[in-house]
Amino acid sequence: MLQLPPPELPEVVVTGARLPPAAGEAAFAVVRLSEAELYTEQRLDEALASVPAVSLFRRTSSLSANPTTQGISLRAIAPSGAGRTLVTLDGVPLNDPFGGWVIWSQVPTESLSGLDIVRGSGAGPYGAGALTGVISLRERDDGAVLDASVTDGGDRLSASGATAIGPVRLVASGLYETRDGYVPVRGAAAGAADTPLDLEVRSAALRADVPIADAVISLRAAAFEEDRGSGLAGARATAGGNLLSATAVAPQSDRPGWRLQAWRRESDLANTSVAVAADRATTTPANDQFETPATGWGLNAALRRTTVSGIGRAEWELGADARFNEGETRERFRYMAGAFTRDRIAGGETSVVGAYAEGSSAIGSWLIAGGLRLDQWRNEGGRRLERDLATGLPTLDETDPDRSGEVVSARLGVRREIATGQALRLAAYTGFRPATLNELHRPFRVGNDLTEANAALEPERLSGVEAGWARVGERTSLTATVFWTEVEDAIVNVTIGAGPGVFPRAGFVPAGGVLRQRMNAGTIEATGLEIDGRFEVGDALSVRAALSVTNALLDGGALAPQLTGLRPAQAPDWSATAGLNWRATDRLTLAADLRWESRRFDDDLNSRVLEAAATADIRAEWVISPSALIWFVADNLFDAEVEVSETATGVAGFGPPRTYSVGVRLSR
Repeated sequence: MLQLPPPELPEVVVTGARLPPAAGEAAFAVVRLSEAELYTEQRLDEALASVPAVSLFRRTSSLSANPTTQGISLRAIAPSGAGRTLVTLDGVPLNDPFGGWVIWSQVPTESLSGLDIVRGSGAGPYGAGALTGVISLRERDDGAVLDASVTDGGDRLSASGATAIGPVRLVASGLYETRDGYVPVRGAAAGAADTPLDLEVRSAALRADVPIADAVISLRAAAFEEDRGSGLAGARATAGGNLLSATAVAPQSDRPGWRLQAWRRESDLANTSVAVAADRATTTPANDQFETPATGWGLNAALRRTTVSGIGRAEWELGADARFNEGETRERFRYMAGAFTRDRIAGGETSVVGAYAEGSSAIGSWLIAGGLRLDQWRNEGGRRLERDLATGLPTLDETDPDRSGEVVSARLGVRREIATGQALRLAAYTGFRPATLNELHRPFRVGNDLTEANAALEPERLSGVEAGWARVGERTSLTATVFWTEVEDAIVNVTIGAGPGVFPRAGFVPAGGVLRQRMNAGTIEATGLEIDGRFEVGDALSVRAALSVTNALLDGGALAPQLTGLRPAQAPDWSATAGLNWRATDRLTLAADLRWESRRFDDDLNSRVLEAAATADIRAEWVISPSALIWFVADNLFDAEVEVSETATGVAGFGPPRTYSVGVRLSR
């Protein structure tokens, strides 16, 4: 599944409005997944999780994860609910404008023709948010596929296709999925308060590609909504939103190629949380986040030119982009005598405006690529108002000072072919991620644990270097990368105290709970090794394997000295995957996937240990005709107990049990 991009990117015929990947990307750590490698996964984040370099915030996928924990990061440096990776679809950011997480159900795997994962901080055309890298998705331009399946207690229907009406190309996709879910707390620890993580998802998108002279204009509209249980009686979460974008692209010819893009997205989140009794028999309402309206919009432009001479090939790109977010949380809290007694409105605005220059030069066996960015970030209009519902009088009324700053970031990569099919590369980079509106302004609660916001958060800044070796042959590929990374002003949820007790601003923390606050808690330093390979044994059998080892440690400095020497929460030391595909007959294909991960910690103090876990999945496909097949999947075949969370009282939550699915796939 893991492949190094070829030294020279092939010419790409642009059907949708997008520029082809820049030639200089081959100097950096890129993993490319094709449509054929995505279609076996029903959720995009699960497809990404097959790459050890990709780190979801928790071990659960979007099948059961609360929307606020669907953040994604590259490399196990410091996973975050907000995510430390920029995710784009044909250049449009998909990260939520309020929280930075990604609602993965808005992009079914059937709608994609492939994706690129760029590890390492993304300067150049990526900018803010690409702290640990970029996941660049490409929507399909042709063909059609329909996948329908039934699962233990649920069903799923997804379709995507393209057609031409005269000169206009239409691309549409849709998804509907429902699950009864499973109870995350198992055995004697579970009580009547523990309920299933049920799920219902709907999403749809429509794109029109219109050729005008030498350019292509893509107009795209998409919408999604999901409703899910949170595993406790009275706790649920709903998320929804829409996205509009317009992109114009002229590919390179005898003149420079260019791209102009504008987008606007709206999102909303409702999330109820509860306090859990010690015997887990009952829950009490704790917080009702009844709506979180947020809007994000942005613009970007790029001009690219490639020249070929007797010396070699050179490419440069100049561009600028701007992103603006505004939003607020509206919620009720402090449940007493059968009713909420207070309400809260908290939010503000953030923006990042930047410009960049990128370039690459290929001379003989050498490729040199680099980029430089200048960004200005701004937080403004921040406010937190809490009122007593009986009197209407404020109990807390804070206005946050406007804050801003400038960040210079850069990257430089060198790649050299040392033999046929072999190459060495060296890269260095810097990047940054501003805090989200959610981190700046919204306190939240999970069970009996409370986390306070912090409007004074500074952007996270990353610097890193890496070296890689690759050998790519007709039937084999093997790559290895070593890296060193440092994240300064890392945003960490820092434990302040334990309940029961009353704390300033946060209020009452119940027994068995803790109070944390988001802080720029010093520095995270990480060193790591990544190895991945693919081997074809004859025409019928292929094997793939990958390993990621990361030693990440915190230095809490004067602000959080208790964290010095500890691992960041949710960051494992080791992760490994292995897979096998066997074409047993012309009609029957069998596949198996294994994933193992070392222990990780659920909290900043490394006191809540999530033990090492291994899972195995199998898949069988039977081809009915060139355009139809039926498939069977068993996920978590051996019903492994995968710990995904732990409370302060030691109650563990687990990932999905063994699950069977059967479906049919039609394509053309």
